[in-house]
Amino acid sequence: MEFWDKAKAQYESWTRITPTNLMYDRALLWLFIVLLLIGLLAVSSASIPVGTRLFNDPFYFAKRDALYLLLSCVFFYFTVQISTEKWEQWHARLFLLALFLLVLVLIPGIGREVNGARRWIPMLFFNFQPAEFAKLALTCFLASYFTRRYDEVRSRKLSAIKPFVVMGLMGFLLLIQPDLGSTVVLFVITFGLLFIVGAHFIQFLALIGIGIFLFVVLVVSSAYRLRRFTGFLDPFKDPYGTGFQLSNSLMAFGRGEFNGEGLGNSVQKLEYLPEAHTDFVMAVIGEEFGFLGILAIIILLGLLIFRAMKIGRESLQKEQRFKGFLAFGIAFWVFFQGFVNLGMALGLLPTKGLTFPLISYGGSSLIIMSISIGLLLRIDHENRLMQIGQARLRDD
Repeated sequence: MEFWDKAKAQYESWTRITPTNLMYDRALLWLFIVLLLIGLLAVSSASIPVGTRLFNDPFYFAKRDALYLLLSCVFFYFTVQISTEKWEQWHARLFLLALFLLVLVLIPGIGREVNGARRWIPMLFFNFQPAEFAKLALTCFLASYFTRRYDEVRSRKLSAIKPFVVMGLMGFLLLIQPDLGSTVVLFVITFGLLFIVGAHFIQFLALIGIGIFLFVVLVVSSAYRLRRFTGFLDPFKDPYGTGFQLSNSLMAFGRGEFNGEGLGNSVQKLEYLPEAHTDFVMAVIGEEFGFLGILAIIILLGLLIFRAMKIGRESLQKEQRFKGFLAFGIAFWVFFQGFVNLGMALGLLPTKGLTFPLISYGGSSLIIMSISIGLLLRIDHENRLMQIGQARLRDD
């Protein structure tokens, strides 16, 4: 028994990276800052050729990404100042605002169409993507719903219907754009939170089956999606057509090998690899920094997800269900989006327009993801305040 007590104490000391006398998760904050800076460096390098060709300015996208980074830090700062109680009160308003924006982007003349997809609303100096806000809004809405209907979701066998109807409404609007990748992200967030809440196991089997069936139907019913899927299976069969992006991405990783070619020495970013600074920025990182660079980013993102899940677990242990579900929802969101983006670049998954969290170029993604990390830091701060208050009560 003594052995297990020592092992448990050692595990807890290892997982508690941040000293307990601090009022915020210092490890989470540093992980956030480091990933932001790596993203700025990667985007600056990957975007030089396209910036030169389009705007005669090699650092055009680097400057814009630096501006997005500053804006993200401002949003992050203000998010940390807002109590999670406010977010719980705003859950319905955020959801309705997300639906409004998803409808607004579909209106010709308001939504901007790029490569056949209408996903962006032009703003002052960047294009806002409502799909990114929808992910945060749905996570917040579901966290509140599962907090209010906790016993119902755990006891009723058909409890998953209502949250998936809500998710389906957002997913339908996203598919009209079309944006299958973001729809799958919403599905994963909903599915993961149902698992954390403790819904009946039979529902998960049914949802997996329904999800696979709908995914197959959506792929087969669209010639564009079907070409992407078949191109993913063998990209070198048509390297100048459906497999163009993926074949060049794989060549970038191949050139990088273990140590990489060095910063700025990527060849594939020289107009060979489309979207080199956005969807395929990890391929450029793989070419310039090799396996070690990709591994470092995976470890950093993995540690960030680990901290998010740890914050969620601590919240649930303190009976703070909204905070716990919100933290776990963000963790599922960050993990799945990073997993899909890297898997896509490596040819393990079909090509999808999902950015790598905190790394890829894109103002909407960077700002919304920074708000989410700010929420995690705020939840952790409130948990520490509660722990101090409980300790004082015990001492009294």
